Amino acid sequence: MADGNRFFPAPRLILAALVAGALAGAVAVYVSESRSGNNAPAQVAVGGSKDDVACAAKSDRAKKIAAAATGEVAALLPADPPQSMKSLAFNGPDGKPMTIADHAGKTVLLNLWATWCAPCRAEMPALDALQKEKGSDTFQVVAVNVDAGDDVKPKKFLKDTGVKALGYYRDSTVALFNDLKARGLALGLPVTMLIDGEGCLIAHMNGPAEWSGPDARRLVETALGS
Repeated sequence: MADGNRFFPAPRLILAALVAGALAGAVAVYVSESRSGNNAPAQVAVGGSKDDVACAAKSDRAKKIAAAATGEVAALLPADPPQSMKSLAFNGPDGKPMTIADHAGKTVLLNLWATWCAPCRAEMPALDALQKEKGSDTFQVVAVNVDAGDDVKPKKFLKDTGVKALGYYRDSTVALFNDLKARGLALGLPVTMLIDGEGCLIAHMNGPAEWSGPDARRLVETALGS
Protein backbone atom coordinates (compact mmCIF):
# COMPACT_ATOMS: atom_id res chain seq x y z
CA MET A 1 0.00 0.00 0.00
CA ALA A 2 1.20 3.44 -0.85
CA ASP A 3 1.53 4.77 2.70
CA GLY A 4 2.60 1.49 4.32
CA ASN A 5 5.74 3.04 5.77
CA ARG A 6 3.56 5.23 7.93
CA PHE A 7 2.27 2.15 9.74
CA PHE A 8 5.35 -0.11 9.51
CA PRO A 9 8.20 2.46 9.72
CA ALA A 10 11.24 0.25 10.36
CA PRO A 11 12.08 -3.43 9.91
CA ARG A 12 13.34 -3.83 13.50
CA LEU A 13 10.72 -1.61 15.14
CA ILE A 14 8.91 -3.13 18.14
CA LEU A 15 5.21 -2.63 17.56
CA ALA A 16 3.06 -2.53 20.72
CA ALA A 17 -0.68 -2.24 20.51
CA LEU A 18 -3.20 -2.24 23.32
CA VAL A 19 -6.26 -4.23 22.30
CA ALA A 20 -9.30 -3.77 24.51
CA GLY A 21 -13.04 -4.13 24.48
CA ALA A 22 -15.53 -6.26 22.66
CA LEU A 23 -13.98 -9.72 22.95
CA ALA A 24 -15.44 -10.65 26.33
CA GLY A 25 -13.77 -7.58 27.84
CA ALA A 26 -10.36 -9.07 27.16
CA VAL A 27 -7.23 -6.95 27.17
CA ALA A 28 -4.19 -8.09 25.21
CA VAL A 29 -0.89 -6.42 24.46
CA TYR A 30 1.10 -7.37 21.37
CA VAL A 31 4.82 -6.88 21.28
CA SER A 32 6.26 -8.15 18.02
CA GLU A 33 9.47 -7.66 16.11
CA SER A 34 8.73 -7.80 12.40
CA ARG A 35 11.82 -9.78 11.43
CA SER A 36 12.26 -12.13 14.35
CA GLY A 37 9.16 -14.30 14.65
CA ASN A 38 6.26 -13.85 17.09
CA ASN A 39 5.12 -14.83 20.52
CA ALA A 40 2.16 -17.07 19.77
CA PRO A 41 1.13 -19.58 22.46
CA ALA A 42 1.84 -23.26 22.04
CA GLN A 43 -0.77 -25.00 19.92
CA VAL A 44 -3.14 -27.41 21.61
CA ALA A 45 -2.71 -30.99 20.43
CA VAL A 46 -5.16 -31.83 17.65
CA GLY A 47 -7.72 -34.60 17.88
CA GLY A 48 -7.73 -37.92 16.11
CA SER A 49 -10.28 -37.11 13.42
CA LYS A 50 -9.62 -38.24 9.88
CA ASP A 51 -9.14 -34.64 8.76
CA ASP A 52 -6.71 -33.83 11.57
CA VAL A 53 -4.65 -36.94 10.84
CA ALA A 54 -4.46 -36.03 7.16
CA CYS A 55 -3.43 -32.47 7.99
CA ALA A 56 -0.80 -33.56 10.53
CA ALA A 57 0.96 -35.44 7.74
CA LYS A 58 1.70 -32.07 6.09
CA SER A 59 4.23 -30.98 8.70
CA ASP A 60 7.15 -30.87 6.26
CA ARG A 61 5.10 -28.86 3.77
CA ALA A 62 4.13 -26.40 6.50
CA LYS A 63 7.77 -25.89 7.44
CA LYS A 64 8.76 -25.38 3.80
CA ILE A 65 6.10 -22.75 3.23
CA ALA A 66 6.77 -20.98 6.53
CA ALA A 67 10.45 -20.83 5.62
CA ALA A 68 9.41 -18.55 2.75
CA ALA A 69 7.93 -16.11 5.27
CA THR A 70 10.72 -13.54 5.46
CA GLY A 71 11.07 -9.80 5.86
CA GLU A 72 7.74 -8.12 6.56
CA VAL A 73 5.93 -11.44 7.12
CA ALA A 74 8.70 -13.19 9.06
CA ALA A 75 6.47 -13.51 12.14
CA LEU A 76 4.45 -16.24 10.39
CA LEU A 77 5.06 -19.57 12.12
CA PRO A 78 4.61 -23.10 10.72
CA ALA A 79 1.67 -25.03 12.13
CA ASP A 80 2.98 -27.55 14.66
CA PRO A 81 1.29 -29.78 13.81
CA PRO A 82 -0.95 -28.77 10.91
CA GLN A 83 -4.60 -29.31 11.86
CA SER A 84 -7.96 -29.14 10.16
CA MET A 85 -9.67 -25.73 10.09
CA LYS A 86 -12.69 -26.92 8.10
CA SER A 87 -15.13 -26.32 10.94
CA LEU A 88 -14.24 -22.65 11.54
CA ALA A 89 -17.56 -20.85 11.13
CA PHE A 90 -18.60 -17.28 10.28
CA ASN A 91 -21.05 -15.47 8.01
CA GLY A 92 -20.27 -14.89 4.35
CA PRO A 93 -20.75 -11.68 2.32
CA ASP A 94 -24.39 -12.70 1.74
CA GLY A 95 -24.94 -12.88 5.51
CA LYS A 96 -25.42 -16.64 5.51
CA PRO A 97 -23.43 -19.05 7.74
CA MET A 98 -20.43 -20.74 6.16
CA THR A 99 -17.22 -22.50 7.16
CA ILE A 100 -13.67 -22.79 5.86
CA ALA A 101 -14.82 -26.04 4.21
CA ASP A 102 -16.83 -23.88 1.79
CA HIS A 103 -13.52 -22.58 0.42
CA ALA A 104 -12.31 -26.07 -0.53
CA GLY A 105 -9.76 -25.96 -3.32
CA LYS A 106 -8.54 -22.48 -2.40
CA THR A 107 -5.56 -21.46 -0.30
CA VAL A 108 -7.02 -19.00 2.22
CA LEU A 109 -5.35 -16.26 4.22
CA LEU A 110 -7.82 -16.00 7.12
CA ASN A 111 -7.59 -12.79 9.15
CA LEU A 112 -9.62 -11.74 12.20
CA TRP A 113 -10.09 -8.01 12.76
CA ALA A 114 -12.19 -5.48 14.69
CA THR A 115 -12.92 -1.77 14.40
CA TRP A 116 -11.40 -1.06 17.84
CA CYS A 117 -8.12 -2.80 16.95
CA ALA A 118 -5.54 -0.14 15.97
CA PRO A 119 -3.13 -2.57 14.22
CA CYS A 120 -6.09 -3.90 12.21
CA ARG A 121 -6.72 -0.42 10.84
CA ALA A 122 -3.08 -0.27 9.77
CA GLU A 123 -3.02 -3.60 7.94
CA MET A 124 -6.50 -3.75 6.43
CA PRO A 125 -5.57 -1.74 3.28
CA ALA A 126 -2.60 -4.10 2.82
CA LEU A 127 -4.82 -7.17 2.99
CA ASP A 128 -7.15 -5.47 0.52
CA ALA A 129 -4.24 -4.85 -1.86
CA LEU A 130 -3.11 -8.49 -1.57
CA GLN A 131 -6.61 -9.72 -2.42
CA LYS A 132 -6.82 -7.32 -5.36
CA GLU A 133 -3.48 -8.52 -6.76
CA LYS A 134 -3.47 -12.21 -5.86
CA GLY A 135 -7.14 -13.12 -5.41
CA SER A 136 -8.12 -15.91 -7.82
CA ASP A 137 -9.74 -19.32 -8.13
CA THR A 138 -6.86 -20.68 -6.06
CA PHE A 139 -6.24 -17.97 -3.46
CA GLN A 140 -8.40 -15.69 -1.34
CA VAL A 141 -8.00 -13.34 1.60
CA VAL A 142 -10.89 -13.94 4.01
CA ALA A 143 -10.93 -11.08 6.54
CA VAL A 144 -13.54 -11.74 9.23
CA ASN A 145 -14.83 -8.90 11.39
CA VAL A 146 -15.49 -9.94 15.00
CA ASP A 147 -17.15 -6.80 16.39
CA ALA A 148 -20.21 -7.33 18.56
CA GLY A 149 -23.39 -5.61 17.44
CA ASP A 150 -24.66 -4.74 13.98
CA ASP A 151 -22.88 -4.06 10.68
CA VAL A 152 -22.82 -0.25 10.85
CA LYS A 153 -19.37 0.29 12.42
CA PRO A 154 -17.56 -2.49 10.51
CA LYS A 155 -18.88 -1.30 7.15
CA LYS A 156 -17.95 2.31 7.96
CA PHE A 157 -14.49 1.09 9.00
CA LEU A 158 -13.97 -0.59 5.63
CA LYS A 159 -15.16 2.50 3.78
CA ASP A 160 -12.92 4.79 5.82
CA THR A 161 -9.86 2.61 5.20
CA GLY A 162 -10.52 2.40 1.46
CA VAL A 163 -11.17 -1.35 1.38
CA LYS A 164 -12.85 -2.48 -1.84
CA ALA A 165 -11.52 -5.90 -2.89
CA LEU A 166 -12.15 -7.81 0.35
CA GLY A 167 -15.43 -9.62 0.90
CA TYR A 168 -17.40 -8.71 4.02
CA TYR A 169 -17.18 -11.67 6.41
CA ARG A 170 -18.58 -11.45 9.94
CA ASP A 171 -18.82 -13.22 13.29
CA SER A 172 -20.41 -11.15 16.03
CA THR A 173 -20.66 -14.06 18.48
CA VAL A 174 -17.00 -14.32 19.63
CA ALA A 175 -17.22 -18.05 18.82
CA LEU A 176 -14.63 -17.93 16.02
CA PHE A 177 -12.07 -16.09 18.13
CA ASN A 178 -12.70 -18.37 21.12
CA ASP A 179 -12.27 -21.46 18.92
CA LEU A 180 -8.85 -20.23 17.79
CA LYS A 181 -7.93 -19.22 21.32
CA ALA A 182 -8.82 -22.71 22.58
CA ARG A 183 -6.56 -24.18 19.89
CA GLY A 184 -3.67 -22.03 21.14
CA LEU A 185 -3.64 -19.94 17.96
CA ALA A 186 -5.02 -16.57 19.06
CA LEU A 187 -3.69 -14.11 21.63
CA GLY A 188 -5.74 -11.11 20.50
CA LEU A 189 -6.24 -9.18 17.28
CA PRO A 190 -5.25 -9.24 14.55
CA VAL A 191 -4.57 -12.93 14.05
CA THR A 192 -3.87 -14.45 10.64
CA MET A 193 -3.76 -18.04 9.38
CA LEU A 194 -2.64 -19.57 6.10
CA ILE A 195 -4.94 -22.50 5.26
CA ASP A 196 -4.52 -24.77 2.26
CA GLY A 197 -7.14 -25.99 -0.20
CA GLU A 198 -7.90 -29.04 1.95
CA GLY A 199 -8.67 -26.91 4.99
CA CYS A 200 -5.38 -27.60 6.77
CA LEU A 201 -3.66 -24.93 8.84
CA ILE A 202 -0.21 -24.41 7.34
CA ALA A 203 1.04 -21.33 9.21
CA HIS A 204 -0.22 -18.67 11.61
CA MET A 205 0.65 -15.26 13.02
CA ASN A 206 -0.40 -13.04 15.90
CA GLY A 207 -0.09 -9.32 15.26
CA PRO A 208 -0.04 -7.19 12.07
CA ALA A 209 2.11 -7.48 8.96
CA GLU A 210 2.68 -5.65 5.68
CA TRP A 211 0.59 -7.92 3.46
CA SER A 212 0.82 -5.81 0.30
CA GLY A 213 4.59 -6.01 -0.12
CA PRO A 214 6.88 -8.36 -2.07
CA ASP A 215 7.51 -10.59 0.96
CA ALA A 216 3.80 -11.41 1.26
CA ARG A 217 3.49 -12.00 -2.49
CA ARG A 218 6.42 -14.42 -2.40
CA LEU A 219 4.82 -16.29 0.49
CA VAL A 220 1.55 -16.67 -1.38
CA GLU A 221 3.33 -17.84 -4.52
CA THR A 222 5.26 -20.41 -2.49
CA ALA A 223 2.07 -21.67 -0.85
CA LEU A 224 0.35 -22.01 -4.22
CA GLY A 225 3.34 -23.68 -5.83
CA SER A 226 4.07 -26.23 -3.11
